Amino acid sequence: MLNNVVKRFLFLLVFLLLLMQTHLRAQEDFNCFSVLVGRDATLNHAVLFAHNEDDGGHQVVRWFKVPGRDHKKNEKIPLLHGAEASEVSHTLAYLWLEMPGMKFSDGFMNEAGVVIASDACASREEQPELTDGGITWNLRRLMAERAHSAREAVKIGGALVQKYGYASSGRTYCIAGPEEAWMLSVVNGKHWVAQRVPDDEVAVIPNYYTITRVDLKDTVNFYASPDLIAYARERGWYDPAKDGPFSFRKAYGRPANQRNRGNITREWAALNILSAKQYLLDEPFPFSFKPARKVTIPVLMTILRNHYEGTPLDLTDGYKKGSPHYTKERTICTATTQYGFVAELRNWMPPQIGAVMWLAPRRPCTQAFTPWYAGITSIPRDYDGGDYLKALKNHFHPDESLHTLEKAPAYTSFTDFCLYADSSYASLIAKVKPSNLKFEADVRNNMESFERMVLPLFDSDPDKARDMITKFTGQLAEENLKRNIARKR
Repeated sequence: MLNNVVKRFLFLLVFLLLLMQTHLRAQEDFNCFSVLVGRDATLNHAVLFAHNEDDGGHQVVRWFKVPGRDHKKNEKIPLLHGAEASEVSHTLAYLWLEMPGMKFSDGFMNEAGVVIASDACASREEQPELTDGGITWNLRRLMAERAHSAREAVKIGGALVQKYGYASSGRTYCIAGPEEAWMLSVVNGKHWVAQRVPDDEVAVIPNYYTITRVDLKDTVNFYASPDLIAYARERGWYDPAKDGPFSFRKAYGRPANQRNRGNITREWAALNILSAKQYLLDEPFPFSFKPARKVTIPVLMTILRNHYEGTPLDLTDGYKKGSPHYTKERTICTATTQYGFVAELRNWMPPQIGAVMWLAPRRPCTQAFTPWYAGITSIPRDYDGGDYLKALKNHFHPDESLHTLEKAPAYTSFTDFCLYADSSYASLIAKVKPSNLKFEADVRNNMESFERMVLPLFDSDPDKARDMITKFTGQLAEENLKRNIARKR
């Protein structure tokens, strides 16, 4: 009989082979998944933003709290491919989830409660106009550093794309704040469009453009590059006589990407959980829709954990055939999911306490979500990424030691447990799931009394209030890590 060490070795070997196959699939349907919910569509009237960050390969996530900073006049920011952007006089503080070496994977929540993540979307454009190499990685960082609202972030992002050009096939930046939520879809080059999610609706996006109808006269709900439609006509992507009303998705999206099954099934699954209408896989999906009932944080967490359980797309027969992360169907929670979050953005509180990122390190299905407040002043010890200035400077030249337990104890531990869980998923998840759900429910209950106690201090003693939310966040994050370690014993 094989001892535990040998069993573990054989499992890891099989896992690596499966991971290579999964990574190839991820290249076809790209990565990531998001849900944006307007404040009138949620149970507690907060804007909600759910996101899974999916990236293949050997990854690590580091946490930073970057302080607000004043900058010198004429200071420049070097962009990745050679261009330079002018710095502003003051940049906002923000929580930064860094994935070293990656161009499009970092998540942000700034002190104003603006949260930014993205979903890759392939465009038709193969003749991009770029200025000095264009902009990529820095785009979301600059929005996070400068925007006091989601709408302002959209305007900043659109202006940067207009000036430098976007140096990748295409992407949709999901941007949410305490007042509203937006999608900013950018195309390789200098074309972009943004649409506001209606306050009483929900928008779901996998990895293709979902913005269709564009009303450039409606400046409350849309922004776009001035020649968006004219350029599409010039390139032969849009013919009014043949195509009817202009659709950004149809004109600018790469057709194969729009037909990708892994994208379609993920959007379909979320739609059918949230919408009163039950959609078929082969029918058009809406940009946004009214939910069947008011959306809650636990429902969004359930979606981020989804593997098509209870549907014909569940190829594991309730996990009887193994882990759901390695089937031929691309699931919402998958082998390449590096972290998941649900941002809760409440406009009736100061953003330091009103903006919360419920964060699940590595895979949401095996880890509990814990709350991270926008106003924390430091990162818990085992999560702390260290010197943020060094991280900004060395982002594309990371030290391989960052992937070790010594340098990233929390993330390495969570990753190790994911591999362990996949080796016997059915039996382990039966224990892990109820434990995580109870932990999350207890945290939510404790948060209510904690916030009632702390909230008045933001007027009378804001420094003490920030210290308290920092301590509270750190205790829960460390407790979640201890729970994770105990499970493997």
